[in-house]
Amino acid sequence: MRNTLPELRRDRGWSQQRLADELGVSRQTVISIEKGRFDPSLPLAFRVAALFDCRIEDVFAPEDDAD
Repeated sequence: MRNTLPELRRDRGWSQQRLADELGVSRQTVISIEKGRFDPSLPLAFRVAALFDCRIEDVFAPEDDAD
């Protein structure tokens, strides 16, 4: 799954640890999501989208999504 999490995080000037703290997850979880090694649960995806005031589709998209 592709995601724009690194860009959204950097636009806010947040470290991976700050994002992890905001989401209530470990820094390792944030790293894994950003690198595409871990797909977040639906509740976590909703928290991410709400935190950045956007839609889940603005953050996460299937690898084969041609935009």
